Amino acid sequence: MQSAGAYRTIQDPQQLEELLSQPTEGVVESCRKLPGDVILLGVGGKIGPSLAQMMRRASDLAGINRRIFGVSRFGSPRVQAGLESSGIETIKCDLLDDEAVDKLPDVPNVIYLAGMKFGSTGQEAKSWAMNAHLPSIICRKYRRSKIVAFSTGTVYGFVKMEEGGSKESDSPVPIGEYAMSCLGRERLFEYFSRVWKTPVVLIRLNYACDLRYGVLVDLAQRVFSGQPVDLTTGYFNTIWQGDANAMALQCFAMATTPASVINVTGPELLSVREVCETFSQLFEKNVTFCGAESPTALLSNPSRALRLFGSPLVEARCLIEWVADWVKRGGANFGKPTRFEARTGKY
Repeated sequence: MQSAGAYRTIQDPQQLEELLSQPTEGVVESCRKLPGDVILLGVGGKIGPSLAQMMRRASDLAGINRRIFGVSRFGSPRVQAGLESSGIETIKCDLLDDEAVDKLPDVPNVIYLAGMKFGSTGQEAKSWAMNAHLPSIICRKYRRSKIVAFSTGTVYGFVKMEEGGSKESDSPVPIGEYAMSCLGRERLFEYFSRVWKTPVVLIRLNYACDLRYGVLVDLAQRVFSGQPVDLTTGYFNTIWQGDANAMALQCFAMATTPASVINVTGPELLSVREVCETFSQLFEKNVTFCGAESPTALLSNPSRALRLFGSPLVEARCLIEWVADWVKRGGANFGKPTRFEARTGKY
């Protein structure tokens, strides 16, 4: 099987989905060692479908006969149908409904993907309910399970470029209600991990990219359409979504009591200016900038994840070229900008 990083271009959504869900040897081995069924909560979002499909493929390659459940409200019947055709058992459920959650299957392994970011400004109460209250419902239901919970690097706050990014040992300094509610999510998982001795690992993911969304996609679209690029937030991390999926599925072994934390992102600290100049060359279009780089940005240090799981298979330069080719050919887009440039915490 050819690894994702060996491809020079990604032709269509079908090939994209295949590569996003392609398991690494590390994922296959982790699935071989992991006993029991798996449930993914909030599987209908950007990350969930390819993550569930990677778990399915890795389990099959490992020769493990396990059931994989995908839970979501499933606003898109297409997403639900795609998961079902991949061997994922889907369940429609409003996770804020305690009674509905109580009826979900009891499984030993939980992947928690639920949360709210886009449109959180103006819906602060709902954001807190989704991000900070929901974990208490899930922890009560799955107190005897092992939980891999997705969080975000935004809980750290801004750091200086020369510091190399926030480490897991750094104290969070969340900016704005979204980041504060995400820290609330973490604190609830930490609390119930202690109270009920539930093994938990919190994945602080920093800007995954799958060609249909991500910081690189946002920047590429601006350059391609001739819009000025604001340099105020001048640096960022990103990681190929397939690599983020692979790291996440190997995190069950990292779950501890009390909860542990791991940063997941690419090793490169990327410059907005340099990335856009590269897009300018690839598109053969001029790029214009406004503003000047601030000395700080939301940056994470993924050293621990790299030691545990190895370097991403897709390097930043390859990802930039994929994104440029995809945008140039009018590839599909989720229409969900990251708003990575926001410095007030409003999304």
